[in-house]
Amino acid sequence: MMFRSIVVSLSLFATAEAWVTPTTSAATHSHAALASFESSSKPSSPTTTRTTSLSMADDNFDETRGGTYSIADQVKRFETAKKENNQRYLDIASVYNGGELSGKRILVTGGNRGLGLEITKEAVSNGATVLVLCRSSNDELEELVGKWNVYSGVDVTDTEAVEKALKKIKNDGGALDYVINNAGYFYEKKETILDNTLNFDEQLKQIDICGLGPLRVNAAAVHAGALSEGAKLVIVTSQAGSCEWRFTQNKDEGGDYGHHMSRAACNMAAVLSSEELKKKGYSVILLHPGFNRTEMTAKYKEIWDKEGAVDPSVGAKRVLYEAMKSSMETTGQFLNCEDGLRIPW
Repeated sequence: MMFRSIVVSLSLFATAEAWVTPTTSAATHSHAALASFESSSKPSSPTTTRTTSLSMADDNFDETRGGTYSIADQVKRFETAKKENNQRYLDIASVYNGGELSGKRILVTGGNRGLGLEITKEAVSNGATVLVLCRSSNDELEELVGKWNVYSGVDVTDTEAVEKALKKIKNDGGALDYVINNAGYFYEKKETILDNTLNFDEQLKQIDICGLGPLRVNAAAVHAGALSEGAKLVIVTSQAGSCEWRFTQNKDEGGDYGHHMSRAACNMAAVLSSEELKKKGYSVILLHPGFNRTEMTAKYKEIWDKEGAVDPSVGAKRVLYEAMKSSMETTGQFLNCEDGLRIPW
């Protein structure tokens, strides 16, 4: 009994050590759906409880992972990339090669506008057959992918409609190599407790679209037998889903409850599904696409330059770059498409 107690104690100590000391080594900055628009330029407040083995003077230090993950401070992240002349971050074209997409069948949700449309354009330009699941179509989209490849009138909050669409997609043309869950929604009005501006209906709407939407689509694809062997399930999420980063990006302010909760819910569903679907050989990757200059972020255009916002055509390449790199070895990871580094939970 005493021997067993010692073994258990040592095991618990090792587990605690593994949790406290980061195990992911620093890499060249690079990784990026909807960005978290409430980024703060305020410096992080280092703590010692979880980073005792790290130097507090390290320029890469941040309050979450000591710089071994992507940097929480959006302004500092962009400035660091420029200081280091990080071409992966500053010019995705320097590393991007979409040749792997040639001949692939790719489903993009919300591919009718914004970042989703740019992802669709980029994949098509590289020889992929792209199918788009969306609420409404348009002439540009139908000319781009073919009218028969647009499955419109489908809201990702409608389980029955999503399931019917995935069955039809399978019957119409066969299995999918990629499913890119891009559809999202951001409630733009201010939400705080102290100003009494919380909108619970809008919070639930965001959770339904951004949190449950990808889960509905991916589950429907599995049940319809619509996925090819080794299919990649890609979820365009946001750095907003990181609880740890709220202490930097929402320091002393909080706010935007629905947006952040919906992305955290999305991330949880993705991690759980990544574990469950391992046995099927399907990988799941969560991607923060970075700050993109879209209609949705226009109200923040005064900080576009300061925080490194890019044209959505660049954001599309960032997303596809990480999607192509994803595998069973990276399944369940939460990555920043700007610098390729992981984002803490």
